[in-house]
Amino acid sequence: MSKDTLLIDGMCGLCSRTGKFISKRQSGELDIIEQQSDFGIGLLKAHEINVDSLVLIRNERAYIRSSAAIRCLLYMRWNWRCIYPFAWAIPLPIRDLAYIAVAKLRK
Repeated sequence: MSKDTLLIDGMCGLCSRTGKFISKRQSGELDIIEQQSDFGIGLLKAHEINVDSLVLIRNERAYIRSSAAIRCLLYMRWNWRCIYPFAWAIPLPIRDLAYIAVAKLRK
């Protein structure tokens, strides 16, 4: 099984800062890669993802939008991981609406 991978938009300042934030607080093994890199493009094609979103590839399964963002908590230290169940309790449509609203403002 390969290492889990987080694909971020390398052209987005918010995405890049989020990647740095996660990497500084990381406790689990997670590669953080730009979607525009050759490896990132290959992963997106391999998983047939054509969405402008944060993408987490975990156990060979791809997660996008808020599902990817919340699962990133699982790779961070315990004080961040404890937020996971509370964030996960929010229904997916509401989480994704919030994610999309922030994503529109980031550009």
